[in-house]
Amino acid sequence: MGLDYCTELVENIVCIDTGYGRKGMVAAYLVRERERAAIIDTGTYDCAPRFLEILDYYGIAPANVDYVIPTHVHLDHAGGAGELIRQLPNARLVVHPRGAPHLIDPTRLIAGTSVVYGDDGFRERFGEVVPVPADRVIIAPDTFTLTLEERTLVFIDSPGHARHHFCIYDAKSEGIFAGDTFGISFREFDTDSGAFVFATTTPPQFDPDAWFTTLDRLLSYKPRRMYVTHFGCVENVPQLADQLRDSIRTFADMALTLVNMDDRKRQIEERMLSDLIRGLRDHGCTLPCQTLEALLAMDVDLNAQGLDVWIKRHAKPAHTSRSE
Repeated sequence: MGLDYCTELVENIVCIDTGYGRKGMVAAYLVRERERAAIIDTGTYDCAPRFLEILDYYGIAPANVDYVIPTHVHLDHAGGAGELIRQLPNARLVVHPRGAPHLIDPTRLIAGTSVVYGDDGFRERFGEVVPVPADRVIIAPDTFTLTLEERTLVFIDSPGHARHHFCIYDAKSEGIFAGDTFGISFREFDTDSGAFVFATTTPPQFDPDAWFTTLDRLLSYKPRRMYVTHFGCVENVPQLADQLRDSIRTFADMALTLVNMDDRKRQIEERMLSDLIRGLRDHGCTLPCQTLEALLAMDVDLNAQGLDVWIKRHAKPAHTSRSE
């Protein structure tokens, strides 16, 4: 009998439901090649025991995990990285150059995330963030290549959702581990028309122009499938990329029309929720409105926060730059 939170995909890739938030919300991926393995995205600190159980189920010794690879350092993707590195004696952390300092010393990462969720919300959602020893970190700049036995992974700098984001092209499965760069696609929203995708504009580094460029780069690899963190594997990539572009553009335009509103975040939330539900109905989704609102609530809140931050930055002269 298999594990009910694992789905076997193609070419020895396993989609793992990390258990964060709710079922079907946050995925990670186990990539196996002979007796070796890599973990892509980690969930939070509390998800680490689930990975150890999965390794045991597939007969992979903890010492045979070579890499732990968060696509970016938002804590639903990277919060468990330090604990996994502690539990996996030979694993090295592979991370974007902009993200590495924040996982070696997570002080600023914790502080920045606490601004979004509050101190109590941070502890409830993310628990502990374990620092990663610097000597176990591999920094992966754009086009960096890594091998896992005969498997080749190519790292693609992927700004748009976050500047510390990369995606990973896996030639063997003709797929890309996309983190948040290919948007959100919950399986509850699948219909006879296929998957439904929308942008995740969480604070603080949403950049629509950079995101459009990133999508063009990803499509240049001609992937057959995308492995997204929220949630699972999607195909029909060109059509979904067009849908995601429309979502990015719609959300950005929506925010710009509200630039002078005092209650801008609330109005963005209301308009975004209405737009998403309308899009889901057009897509053929028949879930009750109350169910849709519950499934979308967290992302609408975070998206509105991110758009509000983007608007504040957008309205100011762009003569300074941030280092992270």
